[in-house]
Amino acid sequence: MQQNEDKPVVYSALEVAKICGVVNQTAINWIRSGFLKAFKTPGGQFRVYPDDLTDFMLSRKMKIPQELFALCKNPKFTEKTILIVDDDCGLNAVIAKYMKKKFPEVDIFQAYDGFDAGAQMSERKPACLILDLDLPGINGLELCKKINESGKFGNPAIIVVTALENLEVENKVKTLGVKCFLKKPLDLAELAGLVEECFS
Repeated sequence: MQQNEDKPVVYSALEVAKICGVVNQTAINWIRSGFLKAFKTPGGQFRVYPDDLTDFMLSRKMKIPQELFALCKNPKFTEKTILIVDDDCGLNAVIAKYMKKKFPEVDIFQAYDGFDAGAQMSERKPACLILDLDLPGINGLELCKKINESGKFGNPAIIVVTALENLEVENKVKTLGVKCFLKKPLDLAELAGLVEECFS
């Protein structure tokens, strides 16, 4: 990988191969076949931009390192993370497993209480937050309020999931920047569709 203050990051064919978990010749073949966009240096060596490599890996449903996303200039490739916050460990695990299968290129993290959720939000600044409102440590509404009022958590698309049957709560979260409000039991396919919208 080549980088200085004036030039963007580029990857050699060998570096592409290592990131994708293949041999060097395979990466060269992808480039020569036109599957992976690249350019040639004056010395005849192939070089690939992070956005082009990410685009290629997404099309092949490959796992993409977060470090690669961080180097991309295209906004659709940044912050590819989901944080699932639910103190029901079983449901949290089910949602995480489903999302990993549905979005193999996305980094998925889990939290089980409000304190951990706040810490991970501050550190990771996920693009999408799947949030249960009834949490130990902090009220889910309070967390939504903090996210809405503070820039330190980034600007996640918040999908609230709850067993609470309360129209007042539903209306309240919508004033706090919540994208969607889903009631348990969850339809995982519906949830995945909403998550996909967060990355489009």
